[in-house]
Amino acid sequence: MSTVATVDLSKALGYKALPTKVIFNTRDYLLYALSIGIRSSSSLQFLYENHPNFAAFPTYPLVLAFKRDNNGVSVYDGAGSDAIPGIPPFDPNTAVHGEQSLEVHRPLPVEGAEGFELQSTVTGVYDKGKGMVIERTARLVDPKDPSRPYATMMGSAFVRGSGGWGGPRGPAVLPGGKKPESLEPPKDRVPDNVYEDSTHADQAILYRLSGDYNPLHIDPEIAPMVGLERPILHGLCTYGHSAHAVLKTYGRSDPHAFKSITGRFAAPVLPGDTLVTKMWHVPFSSSSPENMNQTRIIFQTYAKERNLLVINSGCVVLQNPSIQQAQSKL
Repeated sequence: MSTVATVDLSKALGYKALPTKVIFNTRDYLLYALSIGIRSSSSLQFLYENHPNFAAFPTYPLVLAFKRDNNGVSVYDGAGSDAIPGIPPFDPNTAVHGEQSLEVHRPLPVEGAEGFELQSTVTGVYDKGKGMVIERTARLVDPKDPSRPYATMMGSAFVRGSGGWGGPRGPAVLPGGKKPESLEPPKDRVPDNVYEDSTHADQAILYRLSGDYNPLHIDPEIAPMVGLERPILHGLCTYGHSAHAVLKTYGRSDPHAFKSITGRFAAPVLPGDTLVTKMWHVPFSSSSPENMNQTRIIFQTYAKERNLLVINSGCVVLQNPSIQQAQSKL
């Protein structure tokens, strides 16, 4: 009998892993911003600790699941592949990053923090036939004040060869009974804005210093073992690069404007690729009071030289400037 037949959703769904301790400081913010391609000419507030508006770039929390509480070089152990009750053990090399989202609730402390935690819950397990999708949702919190998280992150992994066990294909509706809105760009118009910037040959080597030391991104002997011609750029590096493209274009690089991001990883980026982020301003289909005060940008990111779509179903939600000013007075 195949091991995938032993999947037990009653045990897997809702499973809460032990909290993961994380630490980070101002230097980590600077390194991360530099590694996702932020330039001092336009966004110095993310690169200079004495800038009057210095802040962590909003997507920084995404590296913490890998960095954890280590300030040195850590041994990559396939973060996110730890045992889940009800799911048979799997080789982390068979898992690929599928989708990622992040919602910012409040800015990170500019001086960093010690003793914060990632509190992770398995929120979805789906049978895709050729593989299984495992979805986890993590909250970044200060244990002294756990009711006010700094960020909520949802990531999914596609585990190749672990499907066919008769489970659900995926969620048909969102919590509250709403159907998920399409995050595909409008078919009837060209992008409203396009941001183009080159990565460099050592981009992955720089980005890994933020905490993701997976050798797939630096070791030329490992890449061919998984069918790649050479080391690839971290998907979350491309993700952060795209977030910066949108925030710079529509939010004047103001970190307080950044509300959330979601996207699906479609193909790997090679260090040195030119990344082209295509953006469409698409209003929300519903007109709730919250949505009226926000701007929604649908985006796609391409590797230009290969005309390859690398991030699809991308969406960034920005808080409108007038609302930011009102909130800052509270």
